[in-house]
Amino acid sequence: MKQFVQMTAVLIISLGFLSTCQTKPVKDKPHHTKSGFRNVNPNFENKNLINVIWWQIERLSLRNSLDPKDYPEFPTLHNDGKTLRSNQKSLSVTWVGHASTLIQLDNVNILTDPIWSERCSPVSFAGPKRFTKPGLSLDDLPPIDIVILSHNHYDHTDLPTLKELERRFHPRFFIGLGNQTWLQKEGLGSVSEMDWWDKIEVKGIRLHFTPSQHFSGRGLFDRDETLWGSYVLEGKSQKVYFGGDTGYYSHFREIGERFGSFDVAILPIGAFEPRWFMAPVHVDPAETVQAFVDLRAKYLIPIHYMTFVLSDEALDSPVPLAKEAMAKLKKSEDALVPLKIGETRFF
Repeated sequence: MKQFVQMTAVLIISLGFLSTCQTKPVKDKPHHTKSGFRNVNPNFENKNLINVIWWQIERLSLRNSLDPKDYPEFPTLHNDGKTLRSNQKSLSVTWVGHASTLIQLDNVNILTDPIWSERCSPVSFAGPKRFTKPGLSLDDLPPIDIVILSHNHYDHTDLPTLKELERRFHPRFFIGLGNQTWLQKEGLGSVSEMDWWDKIEVKGIRLHFTPSQHFSGRGLFDRDETLWGSYVLEGKSQKVYFGGDTGYYSHFREIGERFGSFDVAILPIGAFEPRWFMAPVHVDPAETVQAFVDLRAKYLIPIHYMTFVLSDEALDSPVPLAKEAMAKLKKSEDALVPLKIGETRFF
């Protein structure tokens, strides 16, 4: 029974990749359709049930190599949050794990895609389990003002964590179109949904919801009914980009051109193998580095690795590959800031 439930949870997550009937885009907003949303890349390739099954068959031969017990010990730090709670001036980024970071900008505390749960799954007792603990406990957080959510997948919109943040801090939550009603029904007090290129000012921070190339869905039949995206955070003198979860496309270059440059780009770097399956929706390390260049950023902080096994590459493989890509593009390795889980960097 337990094995059946486990397989069911994995199947629900995997089926998010399935294609659905793509209705025509709305004329003035090409990423809108009559039933939801779409990626604007004309070469974007949806995957079907046969693709999902074939990938799972391939994974059977990799099962032993995916066992984290064989990995070296992951570099993690215990962050007691004391410095973060006293910081009122400096831009800082702390990696909690996966796509969860704490950004401090102009004395405003912002969490990205927070997940403190043991599993990223529709059920709490099965599905992908985390292999590194959060680097910062909920008890050690500074008061959280803003929570930004890139899309509604379970590893990025984790309801148990969001409800606990609501209980403790009553922050403002931001997410793409189509998500406000159900999140408010789940008990979140202040939820604002945004379309691509929408802007809102909160506590002096100009928050922009910007494009990405991904998809949405939390069940078998709600594919692309809600919008996915990335964020630009503009303070008084510094700018941060949070990429969420995305494949590579021209949106990085467009965002870089619109906003000039970024002090820090927080970009996904993991969950990229096998490429034939993952490429449309997950950048690989070389594409992450190219996105960093497109965004005209000073520093690149990689995320979305070393926490959950969601794909076929080793959890500790992305950073060495990113260093190779930086060298090929003749970019200083100092611009790559691979934080340890729990580590804070001030800029």
